[in-house]
Amino acid sequence: MPEKTVEKVYSPADVEEKWIAFWERARLFHASLDRAGTKSFSMVIPPPNVTGSLHLGHALNNTLQDILARWMRMRGFNVLWVPGIDHAGIATQNVVERQLAKQGIDRQALGREAFIKRVWEWKETSGGTILKQLHRLGTSCDWERERFTLDQGLSRAVREVFAKLYQEGLIYRAKRLINWCPRCQTALSDIEVEHEEIAGKMYHVKYPLVDEPEMFLTVATTRPETMFGDTAVAVHPEDLRFSRLIGKRVSLPLTDRNIPIVGDALLVDREFGTGAVKITPGHDFNDEKAGRRHQLPTISLLGQDGTMQAASLNEAKVKSEYRGLLSSKSASLARKSAVQWLSDEGALINILDHRHAIGKCYRCKTVIEPMQSPQWFVKVNDPQNSLAQPAIDAVRNRKIRLIPESWEANYFGWMEQIEDWCISRQIWWGHQIPAWYCIGNSSGQCLLACKEPIVSATPPDRCPHCGSKNLRQDPDVLDTWFSSALWPFSTLGWPAALQPSSAERDEAEMMLKTFYPTSTLVTSFDILFFWVARMIMMGLHFMKEVPFRDVYLHALVRDAEGEKMSKSKGNTIDPLEIMHQYGTDAIRFTLAAMASPGRDIKLSPERIEGYRNFANKLWNSFRFIEMNLPEKPASGQRETPIRDRWIKSRLHRTIQATDAALKDYRFDEAANVLYQFIWHEFCDWYLELVKIDLQEGDEEGLQTALSLFEVLLKLLHPFMPFITEELWSRARNHRGDSIAMAAYPKSDSRLLDKEAEETFSAVIHLISTIRKLRGEMGIAPSEILTAQICLYDKRAQTFFDHYLPYIKGMSRISVVSVGMGLIPPKMAATIPTDLGDIHIHLSEARLEKEIARLKKAIQQMDETLSEIEEKHANHNFMTNAPKEVVEKSVQKQAQLKEERAKTDAHLQRFCNMIDAPDATSSKRGE
Repeated sequence: MPEKTVEKVYSPADVEEKWIAFWERARLFHASLDRAGTKSFSMVIPPPNVTGSLHLGHALNNTLQDILARWMRMRGFNVLWVPGIDHAGIATQNVVERQLAKQGIDRQALGREAFIKRVWEWKETSGGTILKQLHRLGTSCDWERERFTLDQGLSRAVREVFAKLYQEGLIYRAKRLINWCPRCQTALSDIEVEHEEIAGKMYHVKYPLVDEPEMFLTVATTRPETMFGDTAVAVHPEDLRFSRLIGKRVSLPLTDRNIPIVGDALLVDREFGTGAVKITPGHDFNDEKAGRRHQLPTISLLGQDGTMQAASLNEAKVKSEYRGLLSSKSASLARKSAVQWLSDEGALINILDHRHAIGKCYRCKTVIEPMQSPQWFVKVNDPQNSLAQPAIDAVRNRKIRLIPESWEANYFGWMEQIEDWCISRQIWWGHQIPAWYCIGNSSGQCLLACKEPIVSATPPDRCPHCGSKNLRQDPDVLDTWFSSALWPFSTLGWPAALQPSSAERDEAEMMLKTFYPTSTLVTSFDILFFWVARMIMMGLHFMKEVPFRDVYLHALVRDAEGEKMSKSKGNTIDPLEIMHQYGTDAIRFTLAAMASPGRDIKLSPERIEGYRNFANKLWNSFRFIEMNLPEKPASGQRETPIRDRWIKSRLHRTIQATDAALKDYRFDEAANVLYQFIWHEFCDWYLELVKIDLQEGDEEGLQTALSLFEVLLKLLHPFMPFITEELWSRARNHRGDSIAMAAYPKSDSRLLDKEAEETFSAVIHLISTIRKLRGEMGIAPSEILTAQICLYDKRAQTFFDHYLPYIKGMSRISVVSVGMGLIPPKMAATIPTDLGDIHIHLSEARLEKEIARLKKAIQQMDETLSEIEEKHANHNFMTNAPKEVVEKSVQKQAQLKEERAKTDAHLQRFCNMIDAPDATSSKRGE
């Protein structure tokens, strides 16, 4: 028999670690490869950075995934949820560099090999923090299949993909303008640049014509320090003001160079600005394209550290008096100097305030510099072998669903304008690019063919052209997102499945056959382009199949005011602290209940506390059932009471609604349906009815309550795994079985009972009306009132014969008489119903107290109405105030008048009971 002692208070700390250990010891979440005929459900975790620790975004994302995994597992699916972490190239290298700096060690002095060894050491000691915290959250991943984006299998996959794409002409190396972070000393792809609007300046500068020095073009720029790299000025070829100047030359201020005037309809908007635009191919992406169109030279002024380079200043022919002063200056300091010199030379026309966007590194927030540099790129829109187009078609043809659908427009817009992807990074931690360069043969010479890189999935031992063994591997590493793009199939064993026969190949084949494509990807909308789009491209190209069927894009977690959480604002919420304070189930249920598609979560500790109370309610309900349950259940069968028919019908409607909501990824609707049923129907009504019957010696309701409670635990388990597992283990002697493996409830239409629901809806409405009257009159719930019930007909008599005990018990009333044709008492509050009038007896003292309260309420409403009327009589307010403000004021006036009329009616009724004079001096509410 189950233990009868149930603690008064639920203590999450006493149960959570116990169940985490139990689940893992029992290998409950390990997906099987030998369940023939069983449907599979698979997901891959969006791998958190190895440097990370649990934040609310992780908590939300993994809670939603875990709900799906547990729900599908309970529905009988063979569930694989692959966990893992990302090596996070730039972020991890920064962390270790800072640690070394504290020890006085420089990365460059340490050397590449020793530095990478230090990073691996850091990873082994500190890199598992985030996964331990995900365990703490209760995630039901297949922890035996944990992956790391730099593990042996995934590294092999990366090399294979790189080599194959290179062979297909879809990876190439070129010197092009890229986004450069001077702090991280590496290239960044376009979507790794965060754009921020700032209050800057617009500088208007004179560019004199060489042939007519008294004439000049006015060029507007936000970056006068880059003008030293100008190689042309563009005007619109159809702009009558300037078209005649095309082909002429202007003198570039502060330099000894003359540059041409070119016509360019793509670069110049003749309706905007001065009509003349400087072209600086080395420092602006649009200018680089214009430079190619007009075959202009490129001058790159800045070095990798973001400072002006002496050699470039010489190439730009900067005037000698300025050249030395500019060298080694940062861009911002060079700007100040350039502005001063332009002013001194009379070339600065004016300076205007101007808001514009600047790009910043998504990691360190340093201002990005467009810089020309040799880099590796993925060609994503090759006309003959496009990576992008199949990915567009997969979403458009519904092979992949984006949920919510509103994200499709963003996806198509970005994918249709996608640029080639810069994949090389000038750091050490990551997948070193599998490309080698021939240094030369024994005589120190290379053939012309040796100039091409040698790209191979395995390290070459010699140059295929000259035979030299003197090879040097490309020092760059791949963008972290390159390996992440392979995550759905590389984590399942690819490319081992392509290798000659072996046990490794057999298992990889089975994994891919069973679990690829994965079923669902749950991720944040802000990495739709960083990650999701790239996974779709790579999955389709290498697996010839989409990587997942559904993509659920959840929103962000913000503070209660809708502000983004940040340490600087002091509005962050640490999920680990919240889990310790309120229990893990409380934070999980909160996040699920607030996860409305397309809407950011405004989180406050008060919401989490409310769902902690929900967990306590569940615990106390079980404690009541268990502590009162008879040792032996009643023998024999009896007709199911309508009380049980009602709750079972409501339960099965709840099962229907929960199941439908989860199938539509409406986690919020599923959570709220369960909350409303468990708290407001099962606990607040059904168990209270059972308590009333228990007082009369009827214990059978407890057996039904326990049976229903176990169903509720199964419904709730995906959301609140810890408390449901604990209560399940106590509810009966389960002999060590887990609720995580129990069958998820199915709705039985035979138990849907419209008659029972309508009947109990009437009972609940009647009791609620009496309770509302108590609240309005300030009568304590514990005070027993007397009442008379005047019935309309025999149908009403039958109803009250059946349900009067419930009405009396739950309304706290003592009924004096029930019948038809009764004379109602004079001093009573009357509640009309469809079946009859309920008269609640009131003492004269209570009536006088209620009359005084109503008088005061009417007086306050009159004062407020007077203020509103005065405001509405003010012509300035009615004509100048915003429309929504006026409408809100008019609406408030109407609501107050309606409320006053109701209050006045109550007052009149109570005054008539004791023949008191009407207290109202006006009929404002009429």
